[in-house]
Amino acid sequence: MTKKELYAQVLARFEEAMPVAETELHYGSTFQLLVAVMLSAQCTDKRVNMVTPALFEAYPTAEAMAKASDEDIFRYVRSVSYPNSKSAHLAAMARMLVGEMGGEVPSDIDQLQRLPGVGRKTANVVAAVAFDQPAMPVDTHVFRVANRIGLTVNSKTPLHTEQELVKYIPDAIIPKAHHWLILHGRYICQARKPKCGQCPISDICRHHAMQKRKEVKDAV
Repeated sequence: MTKKELYAQVLARFEEAMPVAETELHYGSTFQLLVAVMLSAQCTDKRVNMVTPALFEAYPTAEAMAKASDEDIFRYVRSVSYPNSKSAHLAAMARMLVGEMGGEVPSDIDQLQRLPGVGRKTANVVAAVAFDQPAMPVDTHVFRVANRIGLTVNSKTPLHTEQELVKYIPDAIIPKAHHWLILHGRYICQARKPKCGQCPISDICRHHAMQKRKEVKDAV
């Protein structure tokens, strides 16, 4: 099977298995999405969703958050990973949005990355989810799943994985494909013990084929 054929089959099966695939973060505006994604770095969506209701009630807009101190924000996000740095980044991000961007979250990935605490992955998430752009955020799930399936081979960096994925996935479905890979990694192709028996693509997955060959070899 060629790589192009593998991509086509994987995407078709994900579409059938997950016709609705979207972020599990809760938000009410593009600004709130940006905040939630920043908080989700090295933290679970479940934990972020526990802290954002009170945070968004206190600071629903960039203008409101721009008036807050790092310490003010910290009180709401203390239970997420790296709360000190994230509090500082959120306060600085809101101030830059208000001071330089009219309080509006930009759709341009380069402009997004100018914001404090916003790296390429976060910028890509906002571009894909809020603006439906053909951006492919690569988190630990996407990086792992793409390599296991065989969509990428020996990728060393998230950027290389991103470049490979956008090369073969049609622009129109890149935002949805991002969620397919994340959700597959979160619930099926888990890091320590993938649930291959529940996987809709196990018969065309490189990792599963390698495991089957190993089992046969060990049995001999």
